[in-house]
Amino acid sequence: MLTQTTSRVLEPSDLDAALAVLDREPVANAFVTSRVQVAGLDPWRLGGEMWGWYEDGMLTSLCYAGANLVPICATPRAVRAFADRARRAGRRCSSIVGPAESAAQLWRLLEPSWGPAREVRSHQPLMVTDRMPTDIAPDPYVRRIRKDEMETIMPACVAMFTEEVGVSPMAGDGGLLYQARVAELVGSGRSFARLDEHGKVAFKAEIGAATDRACQIQGVWVAPEYRGRGLAAPGMAAVLRYALADVAPVASLYVNDFNTAARRTYRRVGFQEVGAFMSVLF
Repeated sequence: MLTQTTSRVLEPSDLDAALAVLDREPVANAFVTSRVQVAGLDPWRLGGEMWGWYEDGMLTSLCYAGANLVPICATPRAVRAFADRARRAGRRCSSIVGPAESAAQLWRLLEPSWGPAREVRSHQPLMVTDRMPTDIAPDPYVRRIRKDEMETIMPACVAMFTEEVGVSPMAGDGGLLYQARVAELVGSGRSFARLDEHGKVAFKAEIGAATDRACQIQGVWVAPEYRGRGLAAPGMAAVLRYALADVAPVASLYVNDFNTAARRTYRRVGFQEVGAFMSVLF
């Protein structure tokens, strides 16, 4: 155990202490917790380093440094230490994302050397529910996507990502990493869609991060030609039913504050705002 106040890169032997920190906020930390539970703290398997901040020898805060830079249960002093480490290492991530307060502080400290960002989304409501809606019937046509339907779901995933993030996931490596992630979700039974009579995706969503305490619904998308036709709420109710029955007792998501239509749909299905995330996109 460290006896000083300091930060360092965590090692596989620190796994239990790291999981204890992550478990303090199971909903907000679901993304990182799910990765750590599968991969441990080995950087190669985890896809990045886990930085730890120690107060009087106790691990109190974390920061995941991979494709995303994610502060976790981070105190102001921890954020300053993580910013110093990130500045020295140079920017390797495509985004900073996390609870709004700590992510905002991290960005203020990094912006002089890492800026400008392509986009800053400073307030993304975090929404949660643990029960099915009583007045929205799940869409009976929303189902799990099969492994042999990758060619069906992939164009919808690319369209959603491009629309949401502003860049195509097929850029750079030709989409290999993104296709692998979609295939992982399909293979684990966490990709859902409603197909129209032509076999084209009309609605889709995934259960992304998943732990035994919480899961995160992501990638919610309605094909442009089907928007305004009432597919979103029943589709979300169907995915929520799968999430609560098969994955975790609590489902969460976060959404851009300017996406009023989506926020209205999520509230109709029973999601309530419990906090906020922030994303800085490079």
